[in-house]
Amino acid sequence: MWKAETGVFLGVAFVAAGALGAVQPATGIPAEVVQLTQFGPAAGVVVAALLWPGRIRERLAGTWPARGRDAPAGRRRGLWLLLTAPLIVALAAGAYGWLKGDAVATDPRNLEHPFALVVVAQLVGACGEEIGWRCYLQPLLRTRFEPVAASVLVGAAWGVWHLGVFAQPPAYAAGFLVATVAMSVVLGLGPEGTRAGRLLLAGGFHTLVNLGMLLFMDEESGAVTPMLLLGAACLVATVPWVVAARRSAPMDTIGAARRGAL
Repeated sequence: MWKAETGVFLGVAFVAAGALGAVQPATGIPAEVVQLTQFGPAAGVVVAALLWPGRIRERLAGTWPARGRDAPAGRRRGLWLLLTAPLIVALAAGAYGWLKGDAVATDPRNLEHPFALVVVAQLVGACGEEIGWRCYLQPLLRTRFEPVAASVLVGAAWGVWHLGVFAQPPAYAAGFLVATVAMSVVLGLGPEGTRAGRLLLAGGFHTLVNLGMLLFMDEESGAVTPMLLLGAACLVATVPWVVAARRSAPMDTIGAARRGAL
């Protein structure tokens, strides 16, 4: 059943993203503010909910904020998750500025649209993606794979879903795929200890990275170097998360065995 759910979700996410991207020019919504393609994964969740209504609550468990549900350890992991996003931006932008010999920075006041509008729209768009990738597909694959493997699979799908990237030079696309897979590992491992608010955590992380790249990088121009640096920065930021996950894995296995014995 999980294969059917995965296939339907991915099929709808891809088709809906293409359709939404095609109609965006007619809506008058500036792509610089929010891209309608970001809501393709949300459409996939809606279709999955209609086809498997009895499973959707289980799949989306922990998506929404709920007062008092997270343990202190889960809240700490959520905080570290959000702090990882500016770390990625700082690593990538710092390395890029060093290579160029000058910092690359855009004054938010010089953007074509008000920065507050861009921030809100970016968060809404990021949540449109993350409710599908991290709140639906990640828990679904976790029923069959361990956390890192599930995160890598989600990240690969997430990267390939950005079909426009493959119109760029191969090195650009490779850097982008490395970045999506690495960020997906962080986004998959970060909420492992949380029981609520996963959508805002994933959407917040996604938004912070997008805003950081908007203000301090120029990878959207198709330049290869900043995209390769983003991929490298994401890999570096992923290391402590993977190490921590590997260290806690034996304890998780013991706990699972004890619960099974009960």
